[in-house]
Amino acid sequence: MATMAGRLVARTSTSKRQQLSFAVLLLVLFQSSCWCCYAATVGYSYSEQEGDRVALLPGQPRSPPVSQFAGYVTVNEHNGRALFYWFFEAQTSPAHKPLLLWLNGGPGCSSVGYGAASELGPLRVTKHGAGLELNNFAWNREANLLFLESPVGVGFSYTNTSSDLTKLDDAFVAEDAYSFLVNWLKRYPQYEGREFYISGESYAGHYVPQLAELVYDRNKGKTNTYINLKGFMVGNPLTDDYYDSKGLAEYAWSHSVVSDEVYDRIKKVCDFRISNWTDDCDKAMNTVFSQYQEIDIYNIYAPRCNLPPSSAALAVDQEFVANDQEHFRRRIRMFSGYDPCYSSYAEKYFNNADVQRAFHANVSGTRKWQVCSDSILRSYNFSVLSILPIYSKLIKAGLRVWLYSGDADGRVPVIGSRYCVEALGLPVKTQWQPWYLNKQVAGRFVEYHGMTMVTIRGAGHLVPLNKPSEGLALIDTFLQGKQLPTHR
Repeated sequence: MATMAGRLVARTSTSKRQQLSFAVLLLVLFQSSCWCCYAATVGYSYSEQEGDRVALLPGQPRSPPVSQFAGYVTVNEHNGRALFYWFFEAQTSPAHKPLLLWLNGGPGCSSVGYGAASELGPLRVTKHGAGLELNNFAWNREANLLFLESPVGVGFSYTNTSSDLTKLDDAFVAEDAYSFLVNWLKRYPQYEGREFYISGESYAGHYVPQLAELVYDRNKGKTNTYINLKGFMVGNPLTDDYYDSKGLAEYAWSHSVVSDEVYDRIKKVCDFRISNWTDDCDKAMNTVFSQYQEIDIYNIYAPRCNLPPSSAALAVDQEFVANDQEHFRRRIRMFSGYDPCYSSYAEKYFNNADVQRAFHANVSGTRKWQVCSDSILRSYNFSVLSILPIYSKLIKAGLRVWLYSGDADGRVPVIGSRYCVEALGLPVKTQWQPWYLNKQVAGRFVEYHGMTMVTIRGAGHLVPLNKPSEGLALIDTFLQGKQLPTHR
């Protein structure tokens, strides 16, 4: 009797499971049918988007599943110029979450190698590049997250016209990034009209505001593509040459990296407002940089990595010992965001042929992927000295603007960023005060009428890497337009 009852329960359960499975199948078919109808309506090939889907990367954990896409978007057909992207849908409710674009700086450093695989993406490269691990503090918990390798020549992004690489400057980069967005949205029309934000760090302090300005201007003009830009947030950003240079020297002195005598010498011989530095200023600033050969300029309290240097590390060392006849303004353009250990891990992983095949990258199979490109850094035309006028313009336009700074960064220190923000002359809304996470002071912030500046206590140049929980709290608060917590 017990056996018969057990069979009856099992048969009944099986029947219910079959009914449930059939219902789920109908729902999936219905959704697919609706999507196909939508795709046909907008003249879009569903296969193009699905062709970029990445099922599973080598060494990726199988659970939980990650919805990801990667591939190329052409930004100039005539020159054969295409930019590479890596996109992650939000972990929950992607249809209701905003779209967030992340850019790394350099110039010449990869948003795939840094932002996605080392900092804030859901899949981070493990030690020695052996595989991937899940990042519990990934920013796609809060947004649909798009990483772009820009400018052309960085990472997997390429051009068939070599002369393109001699024309790189801020305006060129902004135009390509805008073309990428327009064409990417055609491939992913479900994100057209979605709230859109831009974020990035270091030299992306130039890229992000200038792209935001271009989107804003094009939205006002006659264009077939309206991008629903709501704001931008930059971390440890290069913003204004004068204030950033002044802040770098002051930070080194105030944090005991250099002596009083060295700092006094800098104040005497360096006028950071002029474009051509004197030999005396070069020598004085070289003394500062020489001290950072023993410690990590990007996180002055962190231990140095003792792995053999990657190609990016060698390039940074060359910048330190550059000929004194080379002006300080070019020498200061070290790879912003460099970390030797994570660079080595990323370079090993993304040069794996199996990874590239799964990633739809390096289709010619001839390029060596680098986390930072020395040739891009050296050929880049630094034509913009200050981004502050763009801040003023976009703040008046009503965009949400935040600047955050890890306070242990000697490369783009919090001191210089404070000078930059204060130079905007905005009225203060709420005074400088601590913000909290897990009952601890996570940093400080000040709210102005038009923008917010935040510090992250103990973080270096790469805030999402050094302080992942604080970084996640930061992006969550920014996207929701809220104030950081002011109580324990």
